Amino acid sequence: MSHIVSLRSASLRALRSSSTIVAASKCTTSPHRSCQPLRKFSYSILSTSPDQNSTIGNNKNKKRTHSARTISIDSVPDSVYRFNRRIHTSPVFFDSVDVRAPPFPESVKEGTIRLLKKVGDKVSVDEAIAEIETDKANLSINAPEAGTIEAYLVADSDNVTSGVHVAKLNTSADAKPVSESKTDAPIGKVETKSGQSIEKPSADPAAHISLNELSPSAGAIRDTSAPQKPIAHPIKTYAKIDPHNVTGTRLETRVKMSRMRLKISERLKEAQNTCAMLTTFNEIDMSNAVEFRKKYADQFLKRHNIKLGFMSAFVKASACALTDSPIVNAVIDGNEIVYRDYVDISVAVASPKGLVVPVIRNVEKMNYADIERAINEYGEQAKKGTLPIEDMDGGTFTISNGGVFGSLFGTPIINLPQSAILGMHGIFDRPVAINGKMEIRPMMYVALTYDHRIIDGRDAVLFLRKIKQYVEDSRTMFLDI
Repeated sequence: MSHIVSLRSASLRALRSSSTIVAASKCTTSPHRSCQPLRKFSYSILSTSPDQNSTIGNNKNKKRTHSARTISIDSVPDSVYRFNRRIHTSPVFFDSVDVRAPPFPESVKEGTIRLLKKVGDKVSVDEAIAEIETDKANLSINAPEAGTIEAYLVADSDNVTSGVHVAKLNTSADAKPVSESKTDAPIGKVETKSGQSIEKPSADPAAHISLNELSPSAGAIRDTSAPQKPIAHPIKTYAKIDPHNVTGTRLETRVKMSRMRLKISERLKEAQNTCAMLTTFNEIDMSNAVEFRKKYADQFLKRHNIKLGFMSAFVKASACALTDSPIVNAVIDGNEIVYRDYVDISVAVASPKGLVVPVIRNVEKMNYADIERAINEYGEQAKKGTLPIEDMDGGTFTISNGGVFGSLFGTPIINLPQSAILGMHGIFDRPVAINGKMEIRPMMYVALTYDHRIIDGRDAVLFLRKIKQYVEDSRTMFLDI
């Protein structure tokens, strides 16, 4: 008869890599009993170091991997025996930490992973080892402990879901990094119809540029000393070249669109196909706003530790105008119109990965300082790529400021499912007629694109005039006139 002693992972959690298991004794109940239905085994844990704690704390960030250990003991019926067995635990089971993808928001189902570290690289605590690109933002995967990357369980550019097992991290102090052989850059070859080839440096071993699609006169190697006419059509290639560097070599490179760029293009086209978009324009005299900023900029910075800009004036003016015109703050949902008793304004911010629109919520209750603080925080997070996805959900109205790039005029596209968007532009000195006289004033063109299915032209024009009034003279906004 064979008796099995199984040491499961639940029992192994109390062990360190330097611990020892000593199997205890077991005896049959009686040599005269032929049936022995129940046998019990016990074991003890002995620490090889007297000052070592043999219990691992309940740390949620550490996920130890163990495997079941089984000892097979052969015995003779009607016998009494005693056994002792020593099992030394291995660091393989106790120094390997699982690294998993962070939880995704409800609006995000999957993302594309990009590996930032290589197998064998040493990482510190909370250091980013990979990045997941989603439709709205990038999520960072950080190392839960300091250690060495043992293996990746996903490949670069794979689509992953929330909580997926990404990598294994060896936290042992004596872990040796994987050696990597550094070879010279591979050489690519330009093949011609005549069988000749030209060697050229390439970052990709598979970067072979074929000239078979050229005209017959361009098949052979040409004399570069004589001036040559440029080829009518570019050469098709998969060579890795810098797309931002124009060298005149008439090569092309293809770059895969990011998930965020794909989502942006999809939503913009959906807005054009869904809404009956119409744009109305106006111009704003920024003289009072510029003077207001110059007068209180230093005091505002000293009091709130943030700079006073023009965005806070337009955001607050839009919030007051939306309160006066609830239809602009509403949205179509099927066969119904949904009105909101709150104002959440999305502010378009340019990030290295693309355009993002974080939402400032309950703007109707905020002052200039609160608005400037929120815009500043969102701007810093967008630059670092740490903007939470939750902060980009929702919104009842959008403001896009193309004036920071020097835009003079433009027509913004509605950010679905909203019904309108305000486009700000650059401030430029222009001659204007003031009380029958020509004066040079700092002027700004503004544009309001709205969904004509829900907003009539009259409501849109009055709404934009309201914003113009509040920005040109903010006293009317505080007096509610």
